[in-house]
Amino acid sequence: MTFHSWKMKAAQRVQKDRCWLLLVANVCRGQQTEKSGAMKLLPENIKVLYFASDCVEPYVKIITVKDFRYCPSLCNSEDSEAEEPEYQEEGDNDVLVLSDHSQLLEEHHLQQLATHMPARTQGYSWQLIYSTGVHGSSLKTLYRNMADLDSPVLLVIKDKHKKVFGAFSSDSFRVSKYCYGTGETFLFSFSPDFQAYRWSGQNTYFVNGNLESLQIGGGGGVFALWLDSDLYHGASFPCPTFNNAPLSTQEDFIVQDLEVWTVGN
Repeated sequence: MTFHSWKMKAAQRVQKDRCWLLLVANVCRGQQTEKSGAMKLLPENIKVLYFASDCVEPYVKIITVKDFRYCPSLCNSEDSEAEEPEYQEEGDNDVLVLSDHSQLLEEHHLQQLATHMPARTQGYSWQLIYSTGVHGSSLKTLYRNMADLDSPVLLVIKDKHKKVFGAFSSDSFRVSKYCYGTGETFLFSFSPDFQAYRWSGQNTYFVNGNLESLQIGGGGGVFALWLDSDLYHGASFPCPTFNNAPLSTQEDFIVQDLEVWTVGN
């Protein structure tokens, strides 16, 4: 499924959920329900923060505009707060050490990435947790391989035009109805020159995952990096989370190879 097809399908789900929300709003504003025999008045000036996907029951969080000013993110869960990124200094060992062979990362890639990694990853080797060449092309398999993982991950992609790019995520990828991650998360691209895109501070839409897609960065209806459920179609757009340029050769791209690495013990 391409990004544009996915977006149209998501818009249809949102419209369906909006109809449900209007019904609930009318009941809450004054209509008496047969089940409870009571009603609850809500302030008129409200904001809808989240629309549920098809796999969960409709969920709405309602806050006043006053409280909204103190809400750090429309997307983050309460236990996933943004943190200031902490980066390691360049030193003698400024190269990532891989415990497995990579089909995508070469020595100069590892040197360039090392200078942007958080200090807490220093002194550890990186283990291959998922590869399309080994495990096939499936987002479900990717999630399954990370089910018991509680450490940062490095996503590396090569598109059909041989361009290599990806993202470092402070949290392993998982299915969640909220965005997750911290300000350590960043994007990178190696062609024509190495470029890293760190957190801009504009929002905290770091990572979000569901069974249909994996999304990194967001704002304005697009994502810095988007992958479909088959890990075959992808998309990359400029986005406020990282103030990035498109990572891929074209905004819509085909995945040739994909790897995910995690910090070993």
